[in-house]
Amino acid sequence: MTDINELDTPAVLIDLDRVEANLKRVQVYADSHGLKLRPHIKTHKLPRFAKRAIALGAVGITVQKLGEAEVFADAGITDIFLPYNIIGPAKLARLKALHGRIRIAVTADSAETIEGLSRTFAGSATPLTVLVECDTGMGRCGVQSPAAALALAEKIANSPGLALGGLMTYPAAGQVEANAAWLAAAKHALTEAGLPPAIVSNGGTPDIWRAHEVAAATEHRPGTYIYMDRYQVAKGVGTFDDCALTVLATVVSRPTEDRAIIDAGSKALTSDTLGMTCFGLIEAYPDAVITGLSEEHGTIDLSACTSKPRIGDKLRIIPNHACVVSNLFDRVTLISNDRVVETVAVDARGRVD
Repeated sequence: MTDINELDTPAVLIDLDRVEANLKRVQVYADSHGLKLRPHIKTHKLPRFAKRAIALGAVGITVQKLGEAEVFADAGITDIFLPYNIIGPAKLARLKALHGRIRIAVTADSAETIEGLSRTFAGSATPLTVLVECDTGMGRCGVQSPAAALALAEKIANSPGLALGGLMTYPAAGQVEANAAWLAAAKHALTEAGLPPAIVSNGGTPDIWRAHEVAAATEHRPGTYIYMDRYQVAKGVGTFDDCALTVLATVVSRPTEDRAIIDAGSKALTSDTLGMTCFGLIEAYPDAVITGLSEEHGTIDLSACTSKPRIGDKLRIIPNHACVVSNLFDRVTLISNDRVVETVAVDARGRVD
């Protein structure tokens, strides 16, 4: 095996031992609370990790785009949840083709989405499972009240080619109580109307250790937990020792005593701050501050450091947001004990359709 310092940069390193520990930790938690786990693959985009999660007990996977679903279906994953409004004939045709191959479910938050799905699947031997997407505080997609959730659930149940699966939400971080109350009210409304939801799908990594407090939920869809990142550490989900993804970069310039430039900019580290300052944590120099990113350069303020890197030194950086980094690289390097195991293609990278 190769030492990681022999790798060309910028490069993404994935610590397999940390991945395994993260997968097991969350699966044990879900099992202990009677929650089904349906991990989101957006963080890693690698079928090998989806298969490992399923082997450990996950019931299937979550994807965000049809392109991702197609990649993972081709890799042999047969139970996929796509919580997205599928709009337009081209995408509906692709969804129908997938439905003929695997078990796939989607969401809807409007009558227009449901009508398109019904036109496509009417007459199918097996109906398409559709969940009502609920906005429980995130302010993105989703019906705006439990009453609206019931109205849409009734429309799904009465639409040819469709089967009502239940309720789904992607909640705002830190709003566990509000999310729990919203879903409980919606579940009650559907149950009273004779449409008890078989699935109530909750999601997100930031509040993963409180997922059991959302009593109505039957499953949880965490994504970033497999790698962790600086944002998840800030939210208390784990520690920097749990972070499995790092970006390896080289110091290419030291224009001043207190400034270093690395060969990793916004195309390697992502410009996401997620409300935090700077653009990642440098493991060997925690007092250094990545103050700015251009496309191919990262600027580091070293003024608070007692020791400082030199030109040619390689730095491992924990990014703010691991999911975006996965989509920036065609290949990632799998490591164990700081030694290279294998370099692999990111199979679903760039699948935004």
